[in-house]
Amino acid sequence: MLSLKFGDMDNLKGLVIRFLLTNSYYKLSVQNWFSLYRIQLLYNHSVQATFNATRIYAPASYSYHCEHVSSLQRYDALLMPSSANDVSRLWEVTFIDFQIQGFNIEGGQFAYAKDCASFFSPAILMGLIMSLILLLVLAYALHMLIHLKSLDRHYESKASPAYFAQMKDRDMADEKEPLRSNGNESYELRSQQFCKVYI
Repeated sequence: MLSLKFGDMDNLKGLVIRFLLTNSYYKLSVQNWFSLYRIQLLYNHSVQATFNATRIYAPASYSYHCEHVSSLQRYDALLMPSSANDVSRLWEVTFIDFQIQGFNIEGGQFAYAKDCASFFSPAILMGLIMSLILLLVLAYALHMLIHLKSLDRHYESKASPAYFAQMKDRDMADEKEPLRSNGNESYELRSQQFCKVYI
């Protein structure tokens, strides 16, 4: 239990904020973790409000830090009233730049802090998604360029000649040129019978 007192300040002289923590060993992580599970507000030694804390934990050798620990929804509401009928619902509690360490304190200084901010914040997540989309577009464009070049080379290498007959039998007589030699009549074709076409 940690108690935060405000000393001789006139308006807050009787106010005490009490933090209730636990220290437990977890086999999976092979170390002790502490967690803040309840906050009590006392005034003149009387409990005025009680809040259950959620997701406030860190390894026992670390401290815990968060920009806002609050009972308000706009700050993610890490503090919840202990019951629906409790007078705690009439209170609004917000700690700014909150840092706590209940165990293994050395030299009166906070140890390395485990921050409540997630690595995948909305801004970081949107940046990663946009980068992925741009990368996919670039990869698709490069693929299309390479594919077009490979098609040109493919058709150049695959081109083969095809032969088509140019003349029909009935036109053979027109293409013949008579040759006379020693009284024998022979014929010579004026043009070749086949042409070569590349596809």
